[in-house]
Amino acid sequence: MQIKNYIRDIQDFPKEGILFKDITPLLNDPIARKECLSILVASLNGQRIDKVIGAESRGFFFGMLLAQELNAGFVPARKPKKLPFTTISASYDLEYGTDALEIHADAIQKGDRVLIHDDVLATGGTAKALAELVQKLGGEIIQFNFLMELSFLNGRNKIEGHPIFAAITY
Repeated sequence: MQIKNYIRDIQDFPKEGILFKDITPLLNDPIARKECLSILVASLNGQRIDKVIGAESRGFFFGMLLAQELNAGFVPARKPKKLPFTTISASYDLEYGTDALEIHADAIQKGDRVLIHDDVLATGGTAKALAELVQKLGGEIIQFNFLMELSFLNGRNKIEGHPIFAAITY
């Protein structure tokens, strides 16, 4: 099965000139979704994972499934002021300005083995921010895990030195 066949292109979304990779057909098909999860899990080669951190919001879909499959905790990384408890924050650059992600300050314990998951590796800004959050709390990054990578944007450069896996590469 080619999970790439379950990703559709949406031209000019969310703005003109952008070719958006829509994962909803993949989410909607239980067999394709299960195959994708198997591919993401297999990339870990049986390594123990204590926590899976997923980026808001599309990183939550497979992030939760991965946490369930790996018998690990799930840590939602959210936009500022969306979490109710004490948080830590990391900023990242956007095309025009900056944004930030936050996690609860007690979400990761020192020495936790962490899988960082997001739906797409593009410019690497979000991934780098997630790494900063994990490292601030003393977690050990085991792998960056993505549904897809837009390799022409060179996002890997921002997270060098860590294992990186993408189920699909464009």
